[in-house]
Amino acid sequence: MDVEYKRKDTIPSLFLSQVKKHAKRVALREKNFGIWDEISWSGYYQKVNHLALGCLSLGMEKGDRVAILSENRQEWLYSDLAAQSIGGISVGIYPTNPPFQVKYILEHSGANLCIVEDQEQTDKVLEIKNELRDLKKIIVVDPKGLRNYKDPMLMVFDDLLELGKEMDQKTPGLLIGHIAEIQENDVATMVYTSGTTGPPKGVMWTHKSILAVMDDIVTMLPLTERDEVVSYLPLSHGAERYFSLYAAIMAGYTVSFSESITTIQEALAEISPTFFFAVPRIWEKMYSQIHAKVKDSVALKRYFFELSVKIGQRLTQRIINQEEISLGSKILYGLAYILCLRAIRDKLGLLRARTCLSAAAPISPEILKFFHSIGIVIRQGYGMTETGGFNFLQRKSDFKPGSVGKALPATEKSKIADDGELLVKGKCLFLKYFKDPDATAKMLQGGWAHTGDVAKVDEEGDLFIVDRKKDLIITSGGKNIAPSEIENDLKRSLFISEAVIIGDNRKFLSALIQINFDNVSKWAMENRISFTNYKSLAVNPEVYKLIQNEVKQVNSRFSRVENVRKFRIFDKELDEDDNEVTATQKVKRAIIENKFKYLIDDIYTE
Repeated sequence: MDVEYKRKDTIPSLFLSQVKKHAKRVALREKNFGIWDEISWSGYYQKVNHLALGCLSLGMEKGDRVAILSENRQEWLYSDLAAQSIGGISVGIYPTNPPFQVKYILEHSGANLCIVEDQEQTDKVLEIKNELRDLKKIIVVDPKGLRNYKDPMLMVFDDLLELGKEMDQKTPGLLIGHIAEIQENDVATMVYTSGTTGPPKGVMWTHKSILAVMDDIVTMLPLTERDEVVSYLPLSHGAERYFSLYAAIMAGYTVSFSESITTIQEALAEISPTFFFAVPRIWEKMYSQIHAKVKDSVALKRYFFELSVKIGQRLTQRIINQEEISLGSKILYGLAYILCLRAIRDKLGLLRARTCLSAAAPISPEILKFFHSIGIVIRQGYGMTETGGFNFLQRKSDFKPGSVGKALPATEKSKIADDGELLVKGKCLFLKYFKDPDATAKMLQGGWAHTGDVAKVDEEGDLFIVDRKKDLIITSGGKNIAPSEIENDLKRSLFISEAVIIGDNRKFLSALIQINFDNVSKWAMENRISFTNYKSLAVNPEVYKLIQNEVKQVNSRFSRVENVRKFRIFDKELDEDDNEVTATQKVKRAIIENKFKYLIDDIYTE
């Protein structure tokens, strides 16, 4: 691209400036058939350019919506940037969504084009296309298996690129003119909420709000062109989009895609990213995997692991207490790191990770302390889709488990309302909900975004999220309880993968628990307990006793009123396909309580 472009106030204009600066450097990597293919920044631009012009050739206009229904891959990013570059609005759809949920978003957004990954996603859209009056074309990235599909709405992604290439040859520089027309207050993308409290809402982010938040993130973490990131969480989720696309453009670092979600651990090991973002469920799984492997190792390895972690935990506690660390403690930890802890980081694929981040839900402080003890410092952040994704972030020097840190500059003001709810305002806020003025007015009462999260601030100005306002439990005795703290402690168990605390207007707390199938099945085999599947373990009396012991241990760490008196084990694993959890594995509490009412009734009528 031989063009000088100095504007940086929209995402496409910032992209152009980075292409000029980093033309030959590697922007993207994708693994295909076991080999990492690399795309330079200039190659990245060429794909976006041709795709954008291809969309123009199909009649796309400014303000039109382009839906993207795909797993993480380079074409996702090309599609997002191409749509924005001609003034369109990108709309991500989770590839795990069933047809009825895909229909809702395509219909609600009024998407004109839908870019789908493969045959599976194509079939979803073809099943509902006759009910979608705005949809004009379905663009298929991987047409394998579609040879006999004759629907005129279908078009192959590479054919669309070819159309754009022809247009580019006829009118060189055409895309630059379109990018010049985009203004910072134009809508760049719509991010649909996960729908935990009702139908998903289309949250409209402008170029200005995205870049304000990204400037904060890139500066505060910080992120630079030397960083490496692996893209693996769904790109429909705002946080992953930030780190795979927007922050990557702003900082100029390299983003890598694994062959599939099932090979993410292999990709981490091969790439060894310098920055790693994960939702709490990922960190919990890593924590569980480490302890499960140690449990199965020989006695000497277990001894060295426990000793090394103990040394690390002592050091971590001194850091939390802001105590001076002696030279002897540093040397002792250095030995523990060399002999044991370094190998654990390497196995996780996080040996080079200088910055790690957890956000999107609360995480157990004990899990944060554990990772810190082995040399992986996880900083916590907080935000919600409506407030731009990130509003608070722990500073590098402030390791305070449970805190999400202090406000970022784009979150210009924040306060705690009389009922404990966190309110924020600033350049970070979304524009509005698409087609929903009433919900917009409710969210932005008085110009403040009402987060729905109960929070508190300590004497040093660090924010702590207590729980979702609607999830707080008030027992029949009038005691206010935040269930997430108890749930997170339960999930530290090797044998528990999910927990839902029940107790609103009840005499005592109870829990619905999902066992960790892998670890419980190993335990069952070791104890000669026969089983065939998850359900056969869930109903086994010996498994109940196992979980009962885990619950007792957690109860010992809480006050009596916060103790789980009774529990039941889910007879199935919670599944996104069954609308029980979100794509980032957050439990849909209201749906769970309704769907498994028979278990709750059994607890309280016993």
